Amino acid sequence: MLNDTINVLSAVVKDVPVGTNLGLLQVFWALLSGALLRSRGALIPALASSGLDARATRRAWAAFRYGQWQIRALLETWGVYVHGLAGWTARRSEGYRALAVDVTAFWRPSLKGCPSQHYHPLAERALPAVIMGLVGEVGEVNGQRLALPRVFERVVPADPTEARLWAVLLKRVARVQAADEIVVVDAGVKVRDLQGAGVSRYLVRLATNFTARRNALPTYTRGRPPTYGQRIRPLARRFKGKTLLATPPDEQHTWTDAGRTLTVAIWRGLVLPDVTPHPDNPTFDVYAIDDPAFKQPWLLATNVPLTPPSVRALYADRWPVEQLPLSAKQMLGAHRQFVHAPEAVQRLPELALLVGSIASVLAATLPPHPSGFWDIRPKPTPGRFRRLLFGQPFPQLSPLYGQIREKQSKTDHLPKGFHPKRRPSPVFPTSTVPI
Repeated sequence: MLNDTINVLSAVVKDVPVGTNLGLLQVFWALLSGALLRSRGALIPALASSGLDARATRRAWAAFRYGQWQIRALLETWGVYVHGLAGWTARRSEGYRALAVDVTAFWRPSLKGCPSQHYHPLAERALPAVIMGLVGEVGEVNGQRLALPRVFERVVPADPTEARLWAVLLKRVARVQAADEIVVVDAGVKVRDLQGAGVSRYLVRLATNFTARRNALPTYTRGRPPTYGQRIRPLARRFKGKTLLATPPDEQHTWTDAGRTLTVAIWRGLVLPDVTPHPDNPTFDVYAIDDPAFKQPWLLATNVPLTPPSVRALYADRWPVEQLPLSAKQMLGAHRQFVHAPEAVQRLPELALLVGSIASVLAATLPPHPSGFWDIRPKPTPGRFRRLLFGQPFPQLSPLYGQIREKQSKTDHLPKGFHPKRRPSPVFPTSTVPI
């Protein structure tokens, strides 16, 4: 089990420069074994508690903080490795794959000069946090649905707002989106944002009070000629004490899934409320899926012609992207962090999310281990896998393939230890005034 884990981690860092790859491998092991939970988010104590001596701890910290590596290259290497697994298969619906997009936050309320803020539901206000954009393709390994991360997007230093992050993230998604992928996002993103970013195919959840218009002028009867198409209200709602009825749908369908009867109402060829009808307008379809397992219907919009079961399946494939921050923060202990340098503040969340993905894949591919005698039928979850490695020191005797080794650099001419540069004591002029 330990050798298999080290081999997977080595495959991720094998292209990192010599010396840095060994230090980064040790950081990966500290994160994967839950050392951050014991150190309450302090990285250097976490490295020390994973069996490294003082010298190796300093080198691993230097590799994390100053090493010449980029998260984009690590994600590409990890993606190649996962695609090469025998059990990995892409989840498709009518030939399309889901490309899930989301934003997560690592709360840093005590960090001075925190680069961004995020709304905290318990505090009911925005708190200092490091927010990160996530893009992951959804696949399946050994019957378990997982999101393979493809892009981690940082905030823009000039404008660190979440709205700006979403704008940059969607434009980057439009560039990396493959021809058989549909971008799937939650209700925090608007149809206008997806169209403005140039996303070619999308599936987005809408607000319950969403309205749209037909892409054609209604029949003129009398009075002022109409300028906009007929307003479409998919769901009925209350407004100022009055009930606004839903617009009759263009199509209605019913099907059975897992013993439940689902119904859907569809409106075709719609545009945004402030768009005047024109044949060249980008249009979309709205699906109101009523599932007995949920209180509210799913209100979804897509610009790809799909059957209702495929729309529901593609939106459900967005959920695995939320397991990445769950594995990184709750399972590995990265919800609490104590790094303060500007680059380290961004690098630690990126590494934690990547290691969270590695933990999920390892848990799905390796035999599950019970947490105790009560765990009769253990499931392959990252939490159980982390418990298996919890407290295990870094395996010093495990063979490391490739150029993963300590870099033998000449450092005899460099000063050792911490030598602060002391300022000379100020010299005050002697007073010539007689006392």
